[in-house]
Amino acid sequence: MSYRVQIGLLFALPVLLVGALYAVGASIPVPVMGRDYVVRVALPDGSATIGLPEISGPSDPTRPLIVIDAGHGGPDLGAVNENYREKTIVLGLAQALRDRLLEEGGIRVAMTRDDDSFIVLEERAEIARAMGADLFLSIHADSAGDSEGVTGATIYTLSETASSEAAARFAERENNADVLNGVDLSGQDMAVNAILVELSQRRTSDRSGQFARLIEREGQGTLQFRPEPRRSASLAVLRAPDVPGVLYESGYITNLEDAQRLASPAGRERFADVMARAIRIYFARQSLES
Repeated sequence: MSYRVQIGLLFALPVLLVGALYAVGASIPVPVMGRDYVVRVALPDGSATIGLPEISGPSDPTRPLIVIDAGHGGPDLGAVNENYREKTIVLGLAQALRDRLLEEGGIRVAMTRDDDSFIVLEERAEIARAMGADLFLSIHADSAGDSEGVTGATIYTLSETASSEAAARFAERENNADVLNGVDLSGQDMAVNAILVELSQRRTSDRSGQFARLIEREGQGTLQFRPEPRRSASLAVLRAPDVPGVLYESGYITNLEDAQRLASPAGRERFADVMARAIRIYFARQSLES
């Protein structure tokens, strides 16, 4: 047998084998050959609602509600430096703030996570919105790569550009069937809905800015901030159109001094003291305006 014939048979044999198996499977119901054998994969129920956390504090539903979001969790470690993990540090900060607010009373509190669980990024703000929260605070700790000298907290609100983009996406996603700030959007024209959502986000953006300014003011001399700490960015976690929100980058895990300070009991208490004051002042101002 020539060399070329051998090469030809080498390529032809797999095709002949598959054809033979198909012929047998077509006449004999052999499960492993594809007959009467079905692989089933369970898909998430698209109609399922997000599991909402428990609300702690006063039972009076007229009391203001803040949803505190500890970033990352589960397999998502966040920023890491030596023995410090962002997901652990921010959970400690969130729990300290919750405890302080509940101790002082008058404010209802819910947490997107109260353990080492993982929550999809987009669901975090949606939890606040589904619960009818009056304020949303997402707590994180940043990373500066190899720049160990970078230190201090940053306060982020949603940028205007991101707000406009989110307004259009929200109107499309809701498909003309939702209520926003008490306004029924159902049956409205898509363009009208986008305008209503954007107007709502402008008001939400103003309130988010008020809260960010209060955090900076109340934290002066107690918390360590970066230069010009108030900034805006296109952050998915802040894109609830009718819930004022701030993302607080508490410091830099890549800076060992920052990480140690944020992980310490004293650091958590300082954070809770400042943030609780800012939250109470914010809600007091909102009650006067309404």
